[in-house]
Amino acid sequence: MRIDILSIFPEMLAGPLAASLLGKAQADGRLEVVLTNIRDFASDKHCSVDDSPYGGGAGMVMKCEPIFAAVESLRTQNSLKRVILMSPRGERLTQQKVRELAEVPDLVVLCARYEGVDERISDSLVTEEISIGDYVLSGGEVPALVLVEAISRMIPGVIGDWKSVETDSFYAGCLGPPQYTRPPVFRDMAVPDVLREGNHAAIRRWRKKEALRATLARRADLLVDLDIEEKKLLAEIEHETPISEREK
Repeated sequence: MRIDILSIFPEMLAGPLAASLLGKAQADGRLEVVLTNIRDFASDKHCSVDDSPYGGGAGMVMKCEPIFAAVESLRTQNSLKRVILMSPRGERLTQQKVRELAEVPDLVVLCARYEGVDERISDSLVTEEISIGDYVLSGGEVPALVLVEAISRMIPGVIGDWKSVETDSFYAGCLGPPQYTRPPVFRDMAVPDVLREGNHAAIRRWRKKEALRATLARRADLLVDLDIEEKKLLAEIEHETPISEREK
């Protein structure tokens, strides 16, 4: 899979992309991430990529010409069916969306700055806008890293043990279960007995139940399309929960 990231600050991205699993995925040839500096496509001697907004107002707006030129230069190398703008007004990024994008052979991710991009870029060049949350950052570089990191985990072979991906929060529609490691007791806090007894069926059931318990407490909106076992486990959890806690 190839992901092209367009930014006026590509140096913000180079370090994180070269580290840890993202760096290994690229070294192994499972993922290719190409950084493009939008300023390289500016047409004036100052390499301008922004201008003041029509109608007045604070800040600057990123211009059409360099961004269109940058994206169109990539079309000679890739099909570019998906051009994503990282934007606070975009669709909220979810695990379902990540899994969908991981099936696309090549993506372009555009990182905006200042007050955003000229609307004509959104109207005719960008295929979709994606937000990582209801807050505003100084630019799209950090959101782009979030997107690439999430997508990389869905590429076969990037994560050594696929079972660890399957237990991630949101992968199966709910939050992940609690996790423990050595020592078995720390400051009078013990690891649950079931995890130390070696009964794999009991461990699987416990993890599913605790994942549902966490989801019910923190993100009950995710509890949809439950299977028979999940409904039974959820009923057990609700029966175990004191009425005072249920009413909160």
